[in-house]
Amino acid sequence: MSTIVVGVDGSETATQAAATAARIATALNADLLVVSAFPTYAVPRAEATDADALTTREAAEQTALVVAEQVGAAHPGLVVNYDAEPGKPGEALVQVAEAKGADLIVVGNKRVQGVARVLGNVAGDVVRKAPCDVYIAHTHG
Repeated sequence: MSTIVVGVDGSETATQAAATAARIATALNADLLVVSAFPTYAVPRAEATDADALTTREAAEQTALVVAEQVGAAHPGLVVNYDAEPGKPGEALVQVAEAKGADLIVVGNKRVQGVARVLGNVAGDVVRKAPCDVYIAHTHG
């Protein structure tokens, strides 16, 4: 049985990528693993911002669970699991794919602007380091 890994972070583009991953998994009769990364550093609650929303394993697991339930409901019969992985999103997806022997990683193509375009993005990180094929889902208009 093959496994497809998709990364989510609560954003609409990640949710769209997960929907694409579910369609691919259904078509290939593969299992789907929904993964949300969380940082390995702590952010004091008083200093936390919306950008720090996924600072704990529990929050990341909840984000992955919500998306896993959504795609599972939309694709009855699809085996959908979820997990949270510490680290930067691209690195976390690659680590999970290696550990699970995944056949495919699906990521969204969220637009990257400014300095992030020079430094890279999740899709770029995954493409450079993936142990398997990578599918970049079209997630913006």
